[in-house]
Amino acid sequence: MVVPASPHGFSPTEDQGYLIVAVQLPDAASQDRTRHVVEEINGILSEQAGVKTWFTLGGMSLLEGSQSSNAATMFIGLKDWEERTTADLQQGHLIGEITQKFSTIKDAFILVIPPPAIQGLGTSGGFEMQVEDRGGAGLVELQRVSSTFRAGVPQLYADVDRDEVLSMQVPLGDVFTTLQSALGSIYVNDFNKFGRTYRFTLQADSKFRDDVDDVRRLNVRNADGDMVSLGSLMSIDETFGPQIIRRFNLYPSANVTGSAAPGVSSGQALQTMAGLAKENFPEAIWFDWSGVSFQESLAKGEELYIFGLAVLIVYLVLAFLYESWMLPFSVILVVPLGLLGTVAAISFMGMDNNTYVQIGVVLIIALASKNAILIVEFARDLRMQGKSIRDSAIEAARMRFRPILMTSFAFILGVLPLVFATGAAAASRRSLGTAVCGGMITSTVLAVFFTPVFFVVFQWLSECRGSRDDEPTPSE
Repeated sequence: MVVPASPHGFSPTEDQGYLIVAVQLPDAASQDRTRHVVEEINGILSEQAGVKTWFTLGGMSLLEGSQSSNAATMFIGLKDWEERTTADLQQGHLIGEITQKFSTIKDAFILVIPPPAIQGLGTSGGFEMQVEDRGGAGLVELQRVSSTFRAGVPQLYADVDRDEVLSMQVPLGDVFTTLQSALGSIYVNDFNKFGRTYRFTLQADSKFRDDVDDVRRLNVRNADGDMVSLGSLMSIDETFGPQIIRRFNLYPSANVTGSAAPGVSSGQALQTMAGLAKENFPEAIWFDWSGVSFQESLAKGEELYIFGLAVLIVYLVLAFLYESWMLPFSVILVVPLGLLGTVAAISFMGMDNNTYVQIGVVLIIALASKNAILIVEFARDLRMQGKSIRDSAIEAARMRFRPILMTSFAFILGVLPLVFATGAAAASRRSLGTAVCGGMITSTVLAVFFTPVFFVVFQWLSECRGSRDDEPTPSE
């Protein structure tokens, strides 16, 4: 079959009416700097055509799945599809235009990405590669990957002197609880007031936890009820390390997110990324796919088995119908004619061979066989009535020419709205509609001419082999 020759994909990127913006500032940047960058982004979006609204989640890194002061995630709501009918207001153009405007902000790395085509498979559209440290190469090696992972974030390391804690009769758990409640936060309880339930969380005010000496001044109570300064129980040193360590398949990993360039399928993007990984990764570093990319890597090549199974089922049904192993080939050989139209249509429209196209191919196998069956069934009846093989094929083609054209073009015209679909889920509808429409056109036009030829050849071969068909074999 020729369909797999087209660029392979899994699911087309859909315009779902919103975009995702991932903002990341330099390592250990404060929340004030992040807020300043967000204000710059707000100014750009307020003047951007096609944008309706947006909201920001400060301190959240969607790509890393973590909370950090130097990150923010924004969700941009686009205007309704009816208001974005021109090319410059389509999702792909908007992503490029907004990204170019965000590039003027020098204080942060900003990535504009579409949402995942299938909700629940990944956090964004495009591909997701998980680079894994499988051989203990170290987190510094992972940082060399172009991703949001950072292994050299400035940190403070509190080294608790456990011997001193024991001698001062301070419970060790109280030391860590004090650090957590003052620097991070700790859940205390819930309380009811004004007919509602509120959550009580304890944390020191920001002005009491923005300096190293503030940590040393924290106090904890010992067994005698006296207050002991934490500065006498620990030493605090400046160090560097990862802000968050992600694990994938139990290995430390760095998430690489990206999307294919215009005109490049997702399958080609995965193949290119895999090739780059094989050329550049050291022996201890390897990768796995996640999200939609994982599903695409699993499904690659399986369409051949699906198409083959569909053709086999059609062949077995026809063999049972005609009580012949030879005559069904006069119907089956029409299927490649329909696939020829599918390949030509998706190539002309610049589409890839994705899941929706493959669904259309299975439909074409049935529809193309239907048109051929109409001619073969009438030709077979005429042959049983005593006409020659050649005359039976010509007469059947003439009798079924108009009904085939009427039913086929009625179907083609009904599918045309899918070919030119716009709005929500337009990409998947165009893929399915284009595959079916192109396949039906070629299978309809060519089947009328080729099916009679196939019938003559295989009916003659069937009779020469003395197959057990119902039709008699009168002399011609």
